[in-house]
Amino acid sequence: MRNYEFAVGFVTGALIIFVTLIQLNVALPLIWLLFIAGPFLVLWMVWTVLIAPIQIEETFEEQWYQDRPDMRRSE
Repeated sequence: MRNYEFAVGFVTGALIIFVTLIQLNVALPLIWLLFIAGPFLVLWMVWTVLIAPIQIEETFEEQWYQDRPDMRRSE
């Protein structure tokens, strides 16, 4: 598994656990720990995704919207 995929999955899992713990009224220090760690986890995830060695072939001008051909730029 690639490193950036792990980071996205881990931070998403931490968010789901955080929201679940709030709904279940679990110990408040654990909720605060996840709340305080959240911004650092998001920064780590963003950094990992930004430095991922991904090669993009299309430019922004060539491929305006990849999933909607009707939204592509007209010449």
